[in-house]
Amino acid sequence: MPFELDSMLEGEHGPAKQKAARLVTDLGFIAGAKNFTRAVNAHVSGVSVITGGIGLRRFLADLASDPEARVAIPTSLNSAGCDSSQIEKMGIDFPDFLKLQAEIVTSYWNMGIDATLSCTPYDSPLETPEGIGCWAESNAVCYANTYTKLATNRESGLSALATALTGWAPLWGLHLSANRVPNMHVRIECDLNNSTDFSILGDWIGGQLKSQWDMPYGPMPVISGLPSELSFEMRKALTAAAANFGCPMLWVEGTTRIPNEVNYQGELSFTSLDLEESYQRLGPKGTVDLVVIGCPQASIGEIRSVVAEVRGRMELGLRIPENRLWIFTSRTIHDTLSTDGTLDILEEAGALVLKDTCPEVTPYNRKLYNHILTNSMKAEHYLTSGLNSMPTSVANISVCVAHAFDPKLSEGPRPVLTKSGHVLPPPTERPKNSAIVMSGTGLPSQNSYDVTARAISTDVPITYLGYVDPSTGEVTEPGHPLEGQTIGGKIVVYPKGSGSTVAPYVLMGLCYQGVGPVGILNRDVCPLSLPAASIQAIPYGHGFDIDPTLQINTGDLVRMRLNDGVVRVEIIERKSE
Repeated sequence: MPFELDSMLEGEHGPAKQKAARLVTDLGFIAGAKNFTRAVNAHVSGVSVITGGIGLRRFLADLASDPEARVAIPTSLNSAGCDSSQIEKMGIDFPDFLKLQAEIVTSYWNMGIDATLSCTPYDSPLETPEGIGCWAESNAVCYANTYTKLATNRESGLSALATALTGWAPLWGLHLSANRVPNMHVRIECDLNNSTDFSILGDWIGGQLKSQWDMPYGPMPVISGLPSELSFEMRKALTAAAANFGCPMLWVEGTTRIPNEVNYQGELSFTSLDLEESYQRLGPKGTVDLVVIGCPQASIGEIRSVVAEVRGRMELGLRIPENRLWIFTSRTIHDTLSTDGTLDILEEAGALVLKDTCPEVTPYNRKLYNHILTNSMKAEHYLTSGLNSMPTSVANISVCVAHAFDPKLSEGPRPVLTKSGHVLPPPTERPKNSAIVMSGTGLPSQNSYDVTARAISTDVPITYLGYVDPSTGEVTEPGHPLEGQTIGGKIVVYPKGSGSTVAPYVLMGLCYQGVGPVGILNRDVCPLSLPAASIQAIPYGHGFDIDPTLQINTGDLVRMRLNDGVVRVEIIERKSE
């Protein structure tokens, strides 16, 4: 272990860096990292009031009490929950939202983090640095690993912050070329013509995953059959949507270099019928209240595509009523739009151009907006989740702009969210045999524990942000095998976390409120679950000799004990049928 990191563990650099060093070493141990490395930069998620919740605010307040809590490497910050200069136009109806948002951003700023408030750190005038990064925005992780020379694991907001504070990261996972190997193949058998087509493709791939596929670092597909020249907007849309289901990297034939020998877990074909059916299923049906573009935050090219659609209608004397079109972008791009006249055109047309925030982390006023239309499957994925629970339709930019100008283009009752939900891998049949014992690995920061509780178990990943109620701990994801079950007071068994990198703060918030799990058993290395377990001292086990997700049933009485670094799990009573 590096001397500097060891001294932080001993508390010689203050309590904040001690906690951060403990998390870094816990992750390194669980991941089987043989070395630690200096990171070139970090990108921290967990900024919006509605994503981080009470767990984020309490943790940041704790760190802020330490004057030595300053980042050791260049660190940028993810999107906030509003454009503070236009919060009245956004109509946000959330008690003290602007005050709470300012407290969160100020806490990060006081740690030396650059308040870029952008979810697209790769869309910058500066070239993405080369080396080991520690990024905690899923779309940015997938883009960076795919198209740049930065190597980053899919970090949680908490683990990225720990590396930012210490400057060190365990060398594991996608840092190592041996692990950057495709594990599935997707053949494209149709023409994809715009960024929304690519967004639908990325999300469709995630919906085809099977629980029995062995993908410890997430799905990493080779995609063949695409044009050799892809626009930045197409690449961004594809990686962002693929990240919805945990994809940290992909290979595009003709654009990125594909390893010679590949053992695919599965092979898929995406056809014109798949694309057509997706548009039919996702297209607007019923009154559209608001059109949002820019998830991830819109690039200059994306915004200019909007302007091209807008200008034609303006020349006919039309105007967008009631600011029905919201465009989300970064502060850097917003400044560029201000100087080249683009912003003036959009505002004259009646659009609301927002900086520092993005569609998925904004708390919408439900008195005004109950059906959203967007061009992004990333937006659709999270807007329909428990984060906002809003019916959301998807169409390309041309159709989105048309609906913004004409509220009568899709009339009728607003759609209602159904229980069909997103397509999830089917669960594997559960065993009913007698009690068994399995052994795994604990966290270095946890010396010993002995916990007995009923289990809640699945071999389908759990998405904490938006799909686990942050107040009750109930799994609300439609179609998930654990839907309707609560994790409070249970030993929670699952392969790993998926979805947003803010997951640890949701877990921490559940613990603060007394409805968190009493133990966590993961099959795969999980940087979305481990950080909360490390900080909150939740008994944690991983790397078992028998897959716990296939042996433990929901309702089984389970005992987990840690001694000398070994976690022993015993099923002492099967759930009665």
